[in-house]
Amino acid sequence: MDKDLINKTDVYDVIIIGGGPAGLTAGIYTTRARLSVVLIEKLGIGGQTSLTDKVENYPGFIGGISGPELVHNMEEQAKSFGMRTVFGEVTKVDFGDESNIKKIFVDNDPVPYQCLSIIIAAGHEQRNLGVPGEREFIGKGVSYCATCDGAFFRDLPVAVVGGGDVALEDGIFLTRFAKKVYIIHRRDRLRATKILQERAFSNNKIEVVFDSVVDEIFGQTMIDGLKVKNLKTGERKDLEVNGVFVFIGWTSSLSFLDNMVKRSDDGYILVDNEMKTSREGIFACGDCCKKNLKQVVTACGDGATAAFSAQRYVERIKGEEYV
Repeated sequence: MDKDLINKTDVYDVIIIGGGPAGLTAGIYTTRARLSVVLIEKLGIGGQTSLTDKVENYPGFIGGISGPELVHNMEEQAKSFGMRTVFGEVTKVDFGDESNIKKIFVDNDPVPYQCLSIIIAAGHEQRNLGVPGEREFIGKGVSYCATCDGAFFRDLPVAVVGGGDVALEDGIFLTRFAKKVYIIHRRDRLRATKILQERAFSNNKIEVVFDSVVDEIFGQTMIDGLKVKNLKTGERKDLEVNGVFVFIGWTSSLSFLDNMVKRSDDGYILVDNEMKTSREGIFACGDCCKKNLKQVVTACGDGATAAFSAQRYVERIKGEEYV
């Protein structure tokens, strides 16, 4: 929905920041509770899941379901109960005073959206390599999304940097197009789940380069190769590839929060088992929270819990709490 169709003079019960699985699930639960809800998303609905070729470990889908289809279904479900959506980047939040009204500023607009409670479901962003050539070759061979860009590398050699589930899932996906896929990992064993490791090692297009890091990305107008260093031997060599896909972990994307809620040393929001943050009326869920397992299924569970907690908070300050 166009943000101009949402009345900024209204005070909504809940505003959800982030449109990934956690935010969408929170949207489903809050709207089913008949709260007035607006979801604000910076880029596109679905977050990282919308870039996933297939989700195999979400319960109920034997053989898996495509990421875009899964989040589309979640979005349509939330909209069917009355959730409204604004597209824009949250640039500032004001958690309010004794009036309990919280304000959310989008795209630096001086007129904020207003609400009684906030659910932060902002997810996280992929970490960069931080090596020479990475920034210069973004869109010219450097990518952070195999499903977005894999088809551009048909019959060409590519590299994937990382050793977790995303790296292997996307490396396997890239074998549909690429002539050869090198998986470069800094340790002597992979971190991904065993079934993904089995598939990778049995694929004759994939070669795993252990104990190694990328020191530099080089080329002319496009990537010609990588300078790779073995961390155990110190040996350096050039690896001829025309693309590199980076999946080395995540970093929080919560610059709009400053220090308004308690966060971990690495920037993630600290919540209790009810998804409550350190500030009353502010809840968080999904990958923006400090936790061990970051999967679609855990994001959805977090979203449902955050929604229930927000519902109880809103009902309490409205004097409608069922006790």
